[in-house]
Amino acid sequence: MIALLAFWLCLPRPLFKRPTSYVIDDDRGLLLGAAIAADGQWRFPYDDSVPDKFRQCIITFEDKRFTYHPGVDPLAFGRAIRQNLKAGHVSSGGSTLTMQVIRLATHHNRTIWNKLLEMIMALRLELTYSKKEILALYTSNAPFGGNVIGLNAASWRYFGRSPAQLSWGEMAAMAVLPNSPALVHPGKNRTTLLKKRNQLLDKLYEQKVIDQSTAQLAKLEPMPDKPLPLPQIAPHLLERFKAEHRGNGQTGTRVRTTLKAELQQQVSDILERHHRVLRANQINNIAAVVLNVETGAALAYTGNVYHPDEAQLESHVDVINAPRSPGSTLKPLLYAAMLHDGFILPNTLVPDIPTQIAGYHPENYDLGYDGAVPASKALARSLNVPAVKMLQKYKYERFYDVLKKTGISTLNQPADHYGLSLILGGSENTLWELTGAYASMARVLNHYNRHKGGYDAADYHSPVYQLLKTKNHQPEKNGLLDAGSIYYTLQAMEEVMRPGEEMLWQQFGSTQRVAWKTGTSFGFRDGWAIGITPKYVVGVWVGNTTGEGRPNLTGINTAAPVLFEIFRLLPVSREWFAEPEGALVKIKVCRESGNRVGEYCEHPDDAWVPAAGLKSPVCPYHQLVHLDATGSWQVTADCESPDRILNRKWFVLPPSIEYYYKTKNYQYHTLPPFRNDCAVADKAQPMEVIYPRNDAKVYIPIEADGTRGKMICNAAHSQPGTKIFWHLDDHYAGETHDFHQMAISPPAGNHVLTLVDATGNTVSVRFRVLDKEK
Repeated sequence: MIALLAFWLCLPRPLFKRPTSYVIDDDRGLLLGAAIAADGQWRFPYDDSVPDKFRQCIITFEDKRFTYHPGVDPLAFGRAIRQNLKAGHVSSGGSTLTMQVIRLATHHNRTIWNKLLEMIMALRLELTYSKKEILALYTSNAPFGGNVIGLNAASWRYFGRSPAQLSWGEMAAMAVLPNSPALVHPGKNRTTLLKKRNQLLDKLYEQKVIDQSTAQLAKLEPMPDKPLPLPQIAPHLLERFKAEHRGNGQTGTRVRTTLKAELQQQVSDILERHHRVLRANQINNIAAVVLNVETGAALAYTGNVYHPDEAQLESHVDVINAPRSPGSTLKPLLYAAMLHDGFILPNTLVPDIPTQIAGYHPENYDLGYDGAVPASKALARSLNVPAVKMLQKYKYERFYDVLKKTGISTLNQPADHYGLSLILGGSENTLWELTGAYASMARVLNHYNRHKGGYDAADYHSPVYQLLKTKNHQPEKNGLLDAGSIYYTLQAMEEVMRPGEEMLWQQFGSTQRVAWKTGTSFGFRDGWAIGITPKYVVGVWVGNTTGEGRPNLTGINTAAPVLFEIFRLLPVSREWFAEPEGALVKIKVCRESGNRVGEYCEHPDDAWVPAAGLKSPVCPYHQLVHLDATGSWQVTADCESPDRILNRKWFVLPPSIEYYYKTKNYQYHTLPPFRNDCAVADKAQPMEVIYPRNDAKVYIPIEADGTRGKMICNAAHSQPGTKIFWHLDDHYAGETHDFHQMAISPPAGNHVLTLVDATGNTVSVRFRVLDKEK
């Protein structure tokens, strides 16, 4: 009984405990890359599939009765004893493949007692493992010379192909290698290896496994030379898999990814080509990822250029998964969130004027202002000031929560830490999560009609590089962002002019429609471009992993050309996102302001908008004005007979907005002034200080001669030709006509700037001039 128990428990568990190489394959099983095992061996993980050619070669060469002996072959063992006695030394072991599996697993020395133990353990192995499994164990763990273990690793090391692609001559060479790997391996003793291979080919012919011509042609095949380097098509994803594998405590070290090897190589080639140009401007790094919208699966993952021999490039850094400043790439998410919550309609006018909020002074890229722009155009043009104004209205705390729910995990500080700078790149995000967020939005829109107007919370998820089982949820009535808001966001993103194409792409039927957004971080450190179609999302990052900024390192100049070159690799579909009719409502919209029509809107248009637009604000800019019979002056009932007053609807912007708006919009008509004999005490404030804003902090540089420089103050008045009298701390500073700009030289400290117009209207702002010495 004890002997039986010992027999049953004699096998080690697990049978093989040695570390294996980390290996990643593409979606069809093609090798993308591998890393050497922890013990310095090229040992791929166990593979239960053994190529038929190798099965026939190894059985013919090593163990011709393998398929029906019980683990020990008495005939082979007897033959080995006779040969050894005749030779006077050990020339044949008589081991079966099953016994060799035991020796590989236990590392027994070749002694009589160990041979007997191997026989017992081989018998035990055959009781619980099938012949197919035993052969797979041998194939995965046999030595193939040097530090190469297993057929899979050997095939790639010696022939640069998978075992399934080897010819009869190549497979025969593989089959004879484990017989004496220390003596015979590619690169030396090639004559001995050639002789053994050809003897095996003759045996295969004799046993009618192959025909004569196949055997003769196989003998003409060259022998493998020195080991080849393994493919490194996705080196950064391989390192990511290694890191995440250790962190998750998984067991298998081989994964079939969602990548497509051909696309991966093409994307890498594009990045390498652009890298050679960008490097002339000392821009050393570039990364790109391509996602499938439906699954969120990565189809290409190029975390950087790959130049391991040039340490200064830091090309080992996987930028796809590295937190970087996102520049303007979050603006579409804010636009969608404000549409979803009814704060704006697609074309609501947003202020674009000099702005200072609690010491924060955003500026547009061109340093100019439009006064006000439709929200969709502000997004398409990536204007910074309107974006900050929108976030100020929406509240950065609310937007912070939206970003978290879309899958952005890099916001590891409280919302107050980022404040309004959140919308202009004041946080850090990864290319992986940003592309994932946009893929989620596209997925929601694609699924809206499929779910009959419902929303599946599972549509928001991070990208993946290996397919996982997805959970099916019951669609709900409401989602994080409604389909109508997403639809209009992508429409606005499609209006952006592509680099070098000047809108001509729209004239070509074969060109892919793309909604896209670029981003540039402060100091020209990061250039971003993200593009979205119903089927794909492409993300590109350009910059230096060191964080060094470079001139012209902008998203539009560096990342966008790469983005559209990658899109040209993808299948073109002219099908665009279907309009989510169930998520839209038809309302009257003011043509001039883009808001819901108010009482005095003169040009109402019918428009389909997201459902939340029903609760958006009405137009605040149209009012009823009273003019004299000539239409040239404003009047009141106190100075004009009511029957002579003309009542007109008028589009009136606040003075600071009007100041810039009228220079960019020729159709805008300034409100006529009040007639001199009319009292105007009850009218709205016609004057506004543009700069400095109230409570601003201003630094005035010291000139070369040691004197403090001047600050330029700006104001706007709704009545052309009106005089404005300027006062600094109750001291008269000067007067202006029409163009209201004044240069002043205040010392360090707190000040009050007061403006008074010719009719007595007064406005004051407080500001502080900073002292450089402190």
